Amino acid sequence: MRNMTYVTEDAVGSGDAVWSGTWVAERLGVGLDGDEGLRGLLGLALRRNPKRAHLLVSNVLGKHVPQRPSVVHAAGHDLGVRVRELLGDEEARRAVVLGYAETATGLGHSVADGLGLAPYLHSTRRPVAGVERAGGFEESHSHATSHLLLPEDPGMLAGEGPLVLVDDEFSTGNTVLNTIRALNERFPRGRYVIVALVDMRSPDDRGRLADFAREIGARVDLIAAASGTVRLPDGVLERGQALVAEHESAAVPPEHDSAAVPRPRAARAPVARVELDWPGEIPDGGRHGFTPAHRAALDAALPGMAARVADALDGGARRVLVLGFEELMYAPLALGVELERRSGAEVRFSTTTRSPVLAVDDPGYAIRTRIAFPAHDDPADGPGTRYAYNVAGGGFDAIVAVVDSTADTPQLHAPDGLLAQLSAHTGQVLLAVVPSYVPSYVPERPTMLPEPLRGPAFSSYAPDDVGWLLQDLSDVTLEAPTEEREEAIQSGGAHYAESLPVEYQPSGQYQELFRAALDTSAARIARAVGTVTETVLAELPHSRKRGGTPLPRPVLVSLARAGTPVGVLMRRWAAHRHGLDLPHYAVSIVRGRGIDANALRWLAAHHDPADVVFVDGWTGKGAITRELADAVREFEEAGGPAGFNPEIAVLADPGSCVRTYGTREDFLIPSACLNSTVSGLISRTVLRADLVGPDDFHGAKFYRELADTDVSGDFVDAVAARFDEVADAVDVQVKELLAADRTPTWEGWAAVERISEELGIHDVNLVKPGVGETTRVLLRRVPWKILARAGAGADLDHVRLLAEQRGVPVEEVAELPYTCVGLIHPKYTRGATGADGKAVAAK
Repeated sequence: MRNMTYVTEDAVGSGDAVWSGTWVAERLGVGLDGDEGLRGLLGLALRRNPKRAHLLVSNVLGKHVPQRPSVVHAAGHDLGVRVRELLGDEEARRAVVLGYAETATGLGHSVADGLGLAPYLHSTRRPVAGVERAGGFEESHSHATSHLLLPEDPGMLAGEGPLVLVDDEFSTGNTVLNTIRALNERFPRGRYVIVALVDMRSPDDRGRLADFAREIGARVDLIAAASGTVRLPDGVLERGQALVAEHESAAVPPEHDSAAVPRPRAARAPVARVELDWPGEIPDGGRHGFTPAHRAALDAALPGMAARVADALDGGARRVLVLGFEELMYAPLALGVELERRSGAEVRFSTTTRSPVLAVDDPGYAIRTRIAFPAHDDPADGPGTRYAYNVAGGGFDAIVAVVDSTADTPQLHAPDGLLAQLSAHTGQVLLAVVPSYVPSYVPERPTMLPEPLRGPAFSSYAPDDVGWLLQDLSDVTLEAPTEEREEAIQSGGAHYAESLPVEYQPSGQYQELFRAALDTSAARIARAVGTVTETVLAELPHSRKRGGTPLPRPVLVSLARAGTPVGVLMRRWAAHRHGLDLPHYAVSIVRGRGIDANALRWLAAHHDPADVVFVDGWTGKGAITRELADAVREFEEAGGPAGFNPEIAVLADPGSCVRTYGTREDFLIPSACLNSTVSGLISRTVLRADLVGPDDFHGAKFYRELADTDVSGDFVDAVAARFDEVADAVDVQVKELLAADRTPTWEGWAAVERISEELGIHDVNLVKPGVGETTRVLLRRVPWKILARAGAGADLDHVRLLAEQRGVPVEEVAELPYTCVGLIHPKYTRGATGADGKAVAAK
């Protein structure tokens, strides 16, 4: 952008105004010490994060606090000028500027503008099909950690010139130093410059920078607009979390959240689209790189685009907000600067964000209001809530929402979407869409999906037993301590599918229990296997013909990993009774994120979707049943191949959630007693943006090192050995089932809701009904207590043993619709029962 100068303004901080960190400072004892004017740059807020309760809220970043676009741009531009002065023009031409998503994407771009001679790249949390990754890294304190580097030019980071890393704040320095270490291993260079609006490191952290530079053998400089430290008293994290919980409990539900906002207008403002005519050759930002040539082209196009926006504004609009979208900060900022220059309106700029922050309507608090709305860009890590802060109640006559074309989806225009939410708080909403830039070399057709993984290279099952539509992540460290996973999951800081629990290794006593349970229940399981398989064969609508005889040929697709042993057994029953060789695959489905869409595409390319039968081990309250139905519908609505039937066939359906089952009794299925060692030595599936790209299957690990304790084959063989003795009983039961009304009643879900409310949990996701789900709670999560039906016998021996080992009480209940129910510890803290996560393994 041209001729930018720093413009000071009352909004940046005034000695007469109430400091926007006062509310937090008074309640938690948090303080800022440092340069004069530091409090003018920063306020304080609270967020729900297990690692850091407070949030430094910048008044010049353009993320949480609406600010004049010229002020936001100049804050970064001036830092870039200082970098150029430090490096000199020759080194500046060899440099690359790297900004951090999502908060610093616009700041980094503005720094690159000030530097003037170097290309710009920012990290991203949005994988892009066909773009090779140049790297990735983690941001340990963030609510959303995975960063990807996706430059269009693969050699962009490979040069030897200085790398300039830009973030909004330099606190501990961990994120930036981890980035340098990771990139230096792959693209070594001799000089790095760290740029931040504020340097808030402690004295100890300042010493680490010099030590780090010596460790990697490079020069590392630091430039910041201001510096200081944050004073955090003992216990501030716990007290901050308690304060957040107290205020959130008194607030309206998040989906309708707009804390302390003046009453919305009676009639919603109109929403209109304004065509920018953004030149297609100019990237929408720095996700794939932005060069000085791109900058010159954008400067030439900006006046015309800003004029089109100005012409679309109502004549009476005196106060206008240009609202960007998450990582898309620079394009709307550039428009805002040009609009501010050419119009008489009072223009402000901010963007939406993923970050959940508490809103408090107090002049001494940095986040006065919050609008919450559903994500609208089909994010790789699944749907979620997004936020716009200090917009509601801001007195804006018009709001110009700027998104990229990837985010211009039905969710954006939905009744609860961002545009509808904005229209309740302004007189006019304009939507401006910037085309999402696609690197020129990206193929139009997606990459060919790989063939299924098979044993013995992946899993201990025989190659014909199952093909895994997964990618092998065996060499990646994914396991996290139980207590860390639980805290992150319940706080919203991480999804359960982003890490793996440490695999439980059973004691000798527990192994004996498994063997005894298998001996006792093998015939019962064989009968359920036969019943569900025969029901599938009888009701499959499609059939082939061999010699004139109708021959049903279902394609079994088990939901990894609990469904996989069942799918293997169903395949063996069909071969044993009918001579059928049924295809069997295992796919990943993740609660809250749906089924692996690439796996569905592979299946549709190799089989008739109408022949696919989804298989799982058992139902609890039916969450996965509903998840699969929603996922298949969304897959088809997004243009995926149609014809998949989302109904699930299960061994046991105690929750009455499906039509096709072997039994509706809640009894012990021994495969629920163990994890990978009864499921082909395969881990639970993993979905994380830095590991699973748009053309990848979800991931999983093969625990080859656990082969000595593997009982996967023993389990299948023991059940299959009982097929002949239960055949007659299966024939009778199937005949009865086919004539019966098997419509799901969902009584399990109703029971879970009742238990959740009666015990004050108020979260059905923390109530796990049935023997199988209760076992999972004891093996993988932080349990609170176990409810057991009075008089339950040997089916619960292993549950009682695990509960004893973890110090978890088992309470008998006279009337319980399940044999048992496992309760995850609500509002988990590290002082909760079983918090060390080691009690089981220690026995």
